Amino acid sequence: MTRSRPGEGDGGAREPRADQVGSLLRPPELRRAWERFLAGRLDRDALTEIEDRAIVTALERQRSIGLDVYTDGEFRRAAYMTGVTDAVEGFSPSQTGPRLPWRADPGREVPPEVASFTLPIVSARLRPRRRIAAHEAAFLRAHAPGPFKVTLPSPVHFAPRSFLPGVTDRVYDSPSELTRDLATILAEEAASLARAGVGYVQVDSPTYSAWLAEDLPARRGDGIDAGQRLAEAIAADNAILDAARAGGALTALHVCRGNASGAWLTSGGYEPIAERVFGELRCDRLLLEYDTERAGGFGPLRLVPAPRVVVLGLVTTKYGRLESRDELLRRIEAATAFLPVERLALSPQCGFASNFRGNPLTEDEQWRKLELVASVAREVWG
Repeated sequence: MTRSRPGEGDGGAREPRADQVGSLLRPPELRRAWERFLAGRLDRDALTEIEDRAIVTALERQRSIGLDVYTDGEFRRAAYMTGVTDAVEGFSPSQTGPRLPWRADPGREVPPEVASFTLPIVSARLRPRRRIAAHEAAFLRAHAPGPFKVTLPSPVHFAPRSFLPGVTDRVYDSPSELTRDLATILAEEAASLARAGVGYVQVDSPTYSAWLAEDLPARRGDGIDAGQRLAEAIAADNAILDAARAGGALTALHVCRGNASGAWLTSGGYEPIAERVFGELRCDRLLLEYDTERAGGFGPLRLVPAPRVVVLGLVTTKYGRLESRDELLRRIEAATAFLPVERLALSPQCGFASNFRGNPLTEDEQWRKLELVASVAREVWG
């Protein structure tokens, strides 16, 4: 079955308005299966069968709700970025790798498994052992009821974080070289996805938000000019976006603020990065998190160049309380002071399960939030 790029089929006039970031809560059977698989008690073929059933069910639920873009919920990944570490040689688990500065809202705690998580390190030259998302895309082509997206992590999630002095510098001269190498691998994957008919490719980047907080290394630079590091991040992501667009795919970049079992990483408005990031990234859409006051106001949207669309992440995935429909409508209207409504869309702020354990809400709460996104999008954009 041939799938069209979102927005095509009607002269390209219809922009996808009810969007989603990617991951969905794993149903209990799949979550238990992943636990058994990671413990060595379930083989890959058996896990794949359970994933297939869960994805088909999730696609049907998305169809019934009325979302404009389908995803497989990232059900085939232990976490949003593990498609890369599973498919590319050169990564090694490490108990001494970097930990991220996770935070929690008042009255909540960062789960121990999140606080203690360490990123993999690069211990050898990176070399693809297989395609990163070929099976995900093929299954979606066969089963998605309409346009679908495939997500890829930004290379800057891994570099410089996975560059461990004394280990990585034996194979890469610098974090910059590692970034470029991984960007090349991910760009080749994006090009392959687009050639195979994936109509929407999204890059997930939890890195740009690190420039929003004064106390984080990305703003200090850690001995490297912060402007240079930002330029390298933009160039790496553009390599992926350009490859997908050249193949005919709609492209998006999600500026993530951290999402793990309800915990988050950074706060601060987009103003410090807006001119460069919004202006220099070569994507069709920006998915921006705007679910809490930590994100600041809509003023930075004035710096988004035409015709780029901003997908407003107004519905939180970090807890189950359902947002007010009227409040969503008011906030969309407030955003139109800086971008016309035809250059806006709506989504949850992030995925519901950046790792297979998921965020602290129920599947019913998740689907009610996605149904609200679709319903409000129909009211605003028709």
